[in-house]
Amino acid sequence: MEISNTSVKEMSYREAVNELDTILREMQSDNCDIDRLSAMTRRATELIAECRSRLTATDEELRNILASLAPKS
Repeated sequence: MEISNTSVKEMSYREAVNELDTILREMQSDNCDIDRLSAMTRRATELIAECRSRLTATDEELRNILASLAPKS
């Protein structure tokens, strides 16, 4: 497995999750290259942080939208 050189910020959420899945499968396989383990872990950490950030931002945005729909007292 080649670790992508694409900036995490330039990836779509789906691309980031797919790459995370690929990294996870590689790490769990019997063929995991121990020499690349730290690079895979570093990349996975970057992907997780970006996905978490996007999920938090989306959650906040949805809460604001729903709050704006609430009847005013």
